[in-house]
Amino acid sequence: MERLCKISEPDHMAMELSECKWNSVAKPLKSLGLLEKAVTKIAGITGNAEVKIDKRCTVVMCADNGVVAEGVTQSDSSVTALVAESIANGRANINLVSKSYNIDVIAVDMGMITDVDDERIIIKKTAYGTKNIYYGNAMTLNQAEQAITAGMDIVRELKAKGYDILITGEMGIGNTTTSSALASVILDEPVRNVTGCGAGLDKERLKHKINVIEHAIAVNDPDKTKPIELISKIGGFDIAGMTGLFVGGAVYRIPVVIDGFISAVAAKLACMIVPETVNFMLCSHVSKEPAGRKMLESMGLKAMIDGELCLGEGTGGAMLIPLLDGALSVYHSAHRFDELQMDQYEDYTKC
Repeated sequence: MERLCKISEPDHMAMELSECKWNSVAKPLKSLGLLEKAVTKIAGITGNAEVKIDKRCTVVMCADNGVVAEGVTQSDSSVTALVAESIANGRANINLVSKSYNIDVIAVDMGMITDVDDERIIIKKTAYGTKNIYYGNAMTLNQAEQAITAGMDIVRELKAKGYDILITGEMGIGNTTTSSALASVILDEPVRNVTGCGAGLDKERLKHKINVIEHAIAVNDPDKTKPIELISKIGGFDIAGMTGLFVGGAVYRIPVVIDGFISAVAAKLACMIVPETVNFMLCSHVSKEPAGRKMLESMGLKAMIDGELCLGEGTGGAMLIPLLDGALSVYHSAHRFDELQMDQYEDYTKC
């Protein structure tokens, strides 16, 4: 974790140049809204106003959660490995979405209970699943740090391969349970206010899920002022790994896209560890899960898509890419006011 000292501020000069470039485009000022801000944010992250996101990758963190034993999910833990293998084979939902937008996809075994015999899966296994948070800590503090570090290492490796932007994804049966537990503690909200049906539960099963989370929080007594310890008590290896992706984005200066609720929890944890990491994140969409919007608001972030998405795997994050591509087409190629011999619009928003 010593690499955290390397985090510096975004390049403000690059951001100013980006804003000037946007203002020179022959269109109403700021008329592409949050997309303009996202492009300028990328300029600050990379230190280059000539923004490009040509090489992109979705990183899907796969891990199992011991709390599944409490019947909080519709599927059992065997599904985690099945989907991870499908991702490696290029047949999963995230692969199909990513293929449409020229996004590479990698699956990472952060802690599945099953070993998948496929060399295309990156092995960063911390342990064979977490322990059951209903009875005690999910993992040790050292394991939480190891998983976060693994996420940071992946960012370093992908940056070295020339990737311009990363999208966070996850696959782990039971991870809306761990995420809701974390959200309850982080936001100081009752569990019932931050817990949804995940991949699908009826009213009785949802009530049971809420009871399990309440019990887990009572048993583990997590302290939100200690984010790494918080992960170790009621989190998961997938969440810890994604937390590392966000921290790594700040360390290695590459934009990292928040996907849905689970990803947003990891992003928030990264901000709790190193507040500056928020300057290196892009927000894709508002999750349908109850705490999705609240988690983004707690970081001061606004999503560009609000479509009741909750598929996971990074699919919502991937859908941000074509919006950015469209904005960048205007940014780089649209007519400028001087080319058309038009007077540039005045910016009255600062008045």
